[in-house]
Amino acid sequence: MALMTDHAATGSWRELLGRRYAPVAVVLAGGVLMEASTVYLTTSLLPTIVDDIGGTGFYAWTMTAFLVASVISSMLVSRILTTRGSMVAYLLAFGLFGLGSLIAAASPGIGIFLAGRAVQGFGGGLLAGLGYALIQRSLPERLWAKGAALVSAMWGVGNLVGPSAGGAFGQLGVWRPAFGLLVALAAVLMVVVVRVIPRTERSASSSAVPGISLVLLTAAVAMVSVASIVPAGVATAVVLIAGLGLGAGFVAYERTAKAAVLPRVVFARGKSLKWVYLTVGILAFGTGTEAFIPLFGQELGGMSPLLAGFLGAALSLGWSLSQTISAGANRPGVVRRMIVGGPILLAIGLAAHSALQQDGPPAIVAGLWFVTLFAAGAGIGIAFPHLAVAAFSSVEDEEEAAKASAGINTVFLMASAFSAALAGVLVKLGEPSVLSSAHFLLYTFAFAAALGAFPAWRITRSRTVRKAEEPQLTP
Repeated sequence: MALMTDHAATGSWRELLGRRYAPVAVVLAGGVLMEASTVYLTTSLLPTIVDDIGGTGFYAWTMTAFLVASVISSMLVSRILTTRGSMVAYLLAFGLFGLGSLIAAASPGIGIFLAGRAVQGFGGGLLAGLGYALIQRSLPERLWAKGAALVSAMWGVGNLVGPSAGGAFGQLGVWRPAFGLLVALAAVLMVVVVRVIPRTERSASSSAVPGISLVLLTAAVAMVSVASIVPAGVATAVVLIAGLGLGAGFVAYERTAKAAVLPRVVFARGKSLKWVYLTVGILAFGTGTEAFIPLFGQELGGMSPLLAGFLGAALSLGWSLSQTISAGANRPGVVRRMIVGGPILLAIGLAAHSALQQDGPPAIVAGLWFVTLFAAGAGIGIAFPHLAVAAFSSVEDEEEAAKASAGINTVFLMASAFSAALAGVLVKLGEPSVLSSAHFLLYTFAFAAALGAFPAWRITRSRTVRKAEEPQLTP
């Protein structure tokens, strides 16, 4: 495909957001925004939710259920899109998201609430995947780049919308109307889908569902989640070991599976993709702290639900903002330092945040809580764009390179699910002291982030990555 150099042929923001394409853009971006903002909406409201319906021991499960379901459905996006077509796929995604939100809003106890979160997560995973998959099919080629930028920006917007909405409802002491609002928004967007999303052809899928891999992965995350509610001691250790064993089984099966979640090249000798995925996984692992940050802000800092909600989003805000800056770096030395420095900055930020935890902190210390979490998130942001480039450069075949790049999102979701589950275990170890729980969680995750410097360094030493950095000579 020839490169488009004519300015008029590249399209503009005015055209994308104009009368013709704005409804399509609203659906694509709105679905991703709902997935992104729901994470922070829920974490901001969790203290209010558990005060109302109980289930403190299942605190981390609210995030785990959502993320595991999102991982599963994100693996099925292409299959559903192929077999059901674009309009039905979107109606299914918004329908599941709305149904899950309705179940959560009406839940009398934590069990039903978790079920609602799982259904909501399944729909959310489809929405996030469809937002990217349908850019090519629903917009003209000249608007592809603008469409992709708009959809990607929704993750950053969600960092602000989620805590703002969740904190506002929490400030009023209510949480059910927040999920009711999500139901209404999903219903409105379903109407828009029927009117504006172009129908695509249906066909039989040639790819098999990676059922065994998904079962092993789901069981592993669920087992780690169980560790947060069993009696502390031997039972916790046994369940954790079982979870790690299932995780190892997942990796072992993936090496030879015909229907796999991860690209096959990740297990090839001499390729750097395994180090890229390991670094991505460790960076994603750091986000598992977010579910408990609003709780620590309210219990230790005496913050209002609204302010604590923004505290919980500080890490992701640092990630989003730093990513927009670091993506412009192209000098090889700078890029290598960003890749290695990312996990290190994440570790320093989390460790500093833990060191600053105290009951009833003065205003300056509470302000530093925001700063340290923002810095931790910046560690993810400065490295993440270049990890995607490293994934592409690790494979010579164009089709396999596309799969390798897409696998980054899969690994990120899987690691986030594991970290959310383990976070609940670590917080439990510190009970009944909230301060001890904060230290257990944050110092452990800081240590794990520091370990990410090794695979990050291995990426920078990779022959394929260093070759990709060499200037290309033109005749």
